[in-house]
Amino acid sequence: LQLVESGGGVVQPGGSLRLSCTTMGMTLEGYAIGWFRQAPGKEREGVSCITNDDRTGPYADSVKGRFTVSRDNAKNTVYLQMNSLTPEDTGTYSCARRNHYYCGDSYSPTLYSDWGQGTQVTISS
Repeated sequence: LQLVESGGGVVQPGGSLRLSCTTMGMTLEGYAIGWFRQAPGKEREGVSCITNDDRTGPYADSVKGRFTVSRDNAKNTVYLQMNSLTPEDTGTYSCARRNHYYCGDSYSPTLYSDWGQGTQVTISS
């Protein structure tokens, strides 16, 4: 798979963004897809994961109640809806394919493949 993210941008604190993850020429159907983010100077953090049948893995504590992962297989897209954004949400957001059909509890990068290039999210007033 070649995953491509979009939807990033610059928004004010309290704002919302919806990120998209899709593929070029292949289908996401059947795969569990995870979202990750990396802030400058920090390690990559697993944010959320969704299976092909819409089961979700655990959300990162820092985004619980604010972020929601979903997918539309008909549109070959996985989404990350991000609300109530804060400057701490700034970073590069990437999606990746889980090397299994389920999400599990671990976001170890070794469990994921086919990383996208990422989309930049900046929260600033």
